[in-house]
Amino acid sequence: MENSGLTTNINELDGVGPKRLSALNNLGIFNVGDLLEYFPFRYDDMQTRIPSTTKDGEKVTFSGIVSSEPVLTRFGYKKTRLNFNVLIGHENIKVTFFNQPWLQKEIKREDPIAVYGVYDANRASLAGIKVLTTQVDGLNGIYPTSKAIKAKTIQDLIEQAFAKYSDQITNLIPAIIQTKYRLVDRRTMIHDMHFPQSSMAVSKAKRTAAFEEFFIFQVNLQLIKLTKTKKNGRIINYDNLAVKDFIAKLPFELTTAQKKVVNEIAYDLKRPIHMNRLLQGDVGSGKTVVAVIEAYATITANMQVAIMAPTEILAQQHAKSFGNFFAKSNDIRVELLTSATKTKERRQILADLLTGEIDVIIGTHALIQNDIEFHNLGLAIIDEQHRFGVKQRAILREKGMNPDILAMTATPIPRTLAITAYGEMDVSLIDELPAGRQPIKTKWLKNEDFEQAIEFMRTQINKGAQAYIVAPLIEESENLDVQNATAIYENLNAYLAPKIKVGLLHGRMKNSEKEHVMAEFKANMFQVLVATTVIEVGVDVPNATVMLILDADRFGLAQLHQLRGRVGRGAKQSYTLLLADPKSQYGKQRMAIMTETTNGFVLAQKDLELRGQGDILGNKQSGIPDFRIGDPIADLKMMEIAQQEAIQLIDTPNWDSVKSNQALVQYLSERMARYRNLD
Repeated sequence: MENSGLTTNINELDGVGPKRLSALNNLGIFNVGDLLEYFPFRYDDMQTRIPSTTKDGEKVTFSGIVSSEPVLTRFGYKKTRLNFNVLIGHENIKVTFFNQPWLQKEIKREDPIAVYGVYDANRASLAGIKVLTTQVDGLNGIYPTSKAIKAKTIQDLIEQAFAKYSDQITNLIPAIIQTKYRLVDRRTMIHDMHFPQSSMAVSKAKRTAAFEEFFIFQVNLQLIKLTKTKKNGRIINYDNLAVKDFIAKLPFELTTAQKKVVNEIAYDLKRPIHMNRLLQGDVGSGKTVVAVIEAYATITANMQVAIMAPTEILAQQHAKSFGNFFAKSNDIRVELLTSATKTKERRQILADLLTGEIDVIIGTHALIQNDIEFHNLGLAIIDEQHRFGVKQRAILREKGMNPDILAMTATPIPRTLAITAYGEMDVSLIDELPAGRQPIKTKWLKNEDFEQAIEFMRTQINKGAQAYIVAPLIEESENLDVQNATAIYENLNAYLAPKIKVGLLHGRMKNSEKEHVMAEFKANMFQVLVATTVIEVGVDVPNATVMLILDADRFGLAQLHQLRGRVGRGAKQSYTLLLADPKSQYGKQRMAIMTETTNGFVLAQKDLELRGQGDILGNKQSGIPDFRIGDPIADLKMMEIAQQEAIQLIDTPNWDSVKSNQALVQYLSERMARYRNLD
């Protein structure tokens, strides 16, 4: 089979014993193919220069004649210093090598030499890194290493592997795509990534390597999608007229964006394939009513709906919202199931769920317990889905004969993440706010402006509004000099009394206490709610128009945006005040961008750039996948093209014709075998 040599175990190479094998395996190198794809993370310019044209601190190669005898001195514990002079044209420089005493025997006066190191222009000296045995006029790759293995060893093994197996390297990218985007062939790419003779060669090789990496990743995602959307989903044959009548009776008009996504999801429900769709929309964009409509459609097809939320507050909010929307539909039963549900009530809910008497079940992680069984589950809705782990989401999908999946998130996802982390999902987007909503005004204040912020809040409350104050901690911490909810509550309660009442809400309170506090706040029994981030999602009080966030620089951009979304939910103008004294320029930029835009997608892109990468085909969920060469943020256009080409490739009959490319098929098979616990 083609490419078979590249799957040869790495210990077949000369010089790879048990210890070295273990060190290579720890670097992710298991076979020859892995080794050849272990590319340098940067390149040192080894072209020879002269001192007069070299800047201070530059890494450089000097070529000349040894003009003095090497002198070796010893100092400290087993430390050495080797000094000698090199004449380069008419310039004489001092070269020093530390802890390489063996070089004294190799360096002879009046011999030609090429040395590579860091140049000190002030002292006309070079801190040597290596002596080059041959004149090098190209680029030298620098490889990621570990304490267990040296870079030189990796380089030697790569040279050995390429010499022995390069004739077995075949293209993974179809020829038509390779020609279309002017990519070099794979053998040239691997050669020039390791042994480049010019920066142009590196540039072409890296461009090809990045595209190949993106392309293989996207092909894998499309194969996952293809596997999950085989005809194993049941058609949800809903009553179209009943759904239209339900929408017509809503107390408000759907936005254009809501109508669009309702149609996209409804179309998927009737398709004979499994739906795996992500509904994303900024805070307050109206995702809940879309979920209600799709749930109603599913119920008209005599199927059940499960809605899983990450917190009890959000689950309770959904239970109330769905109950209100279905209030006039006497034959629709909605139930809430959480860890707080009493044993007797829970037992009855489970029994009724199994017999089909419950149409909509809403809950938290309680919905994925082993004893939860459905009569006929057709649609599973996962809200704030990124807060659930891979296995938790998979368990819910396994309930009820593989239901259609609608995942929702109020954290806007930038294009980069949408085509990597969510590349196997169809994406629907609500990109406009409901009529009557005004953009939230955001202002950044210093901590010394706390009283000014409180007075602004008091002014708004005197006009009939309510306010949130968010602190990062519940109680005082010896380690962090940050505000805390308990102290703020006690101080404000005394300061604002008796005209303005203050409440407290945090995660350590019992569920019954949280419910009581939120009910009183919504009823305007107190005007200021001091809270931790427990209010980040699921809290909807239209009369609250001020959000004051203390020590705002302690929060991520996405979290600040979510908190800001707790206000601006009514027709009144709303405000968010960020109190922070960030010490770094980076921290100041984060605060500034919060005041410059209310666009969640702009903030999400910034947040993505700051959070770094994760591994989406495995279990890590923190962000975008790890790519060795490509940068899906900087190279977004390339990633989009790779996705388009992967979709076309997988699409029948193209995929059948590609199966003849054994190298690609084997490579995909091997890579897919390494991804465990796929979501």
